[in-house]
Amino acid sequence: MQLLHRTLHPDAIDNGSEFLRTAVRAIIRQQDQILLLYTERYDDYSLPGGGVDEGEALDIALIREVEEETGATNIAILGSIGTFEELRPWYKKDYDNMRMLSHCFECRADRQLGPTRLEHYEQANGMKPMWVNLDDAINHNHRVMASSDKQGMSIARETWLLEYIAAGNLDNRVA
Repeated sequence: MQLLHRTLHPDAIDNGSEFLRTAVRAIIRQQDQILLLYTERYDDYSLPGGGVDEGEALDIALIREVEEETGATNIAILGSIGTFEELRPWYKKDYDNMRMLSHCFECRADRQLGPTRLEHYEQANGMKPMWVNLDDAINHNHRVMASSDKQGMSIARETWLLEYIAAGNLDNRVA
């Protein structure tokens, strides 16, 4: 999968030990709206998706994560978009850094969302799926990054990906 973008968190330790986390992200659009997760704790929008379990195929992980987080049905993967790579500090003592590989896929799903199966921490953070205007989500995330001290580390990745989509990078590609 092609590399879309690479970021290095300023607090990552040069030549430090690394934990590798593989994740998947779904881009699901209908007209001028995109299916996103709003997280109350961080006041931000992000693409649905999450970690890939040991031995799990990317496509299986993607559909599982989207179903769990959004309640979406009839999910179909239309094609791979690319990978967003980030190196950031790891919060546990076993490694200095985490290298996150977020594999992004364009998908489609029914507009009507069913019940979610959120993990405990996702519920505690106030995560909820919603269809949002793409430009509104980007503008919202930019306001949060400029003015909030409670933002998570993922908002920069998510906003970059939303801007990549808004720039039309998915509109003329061959799946």
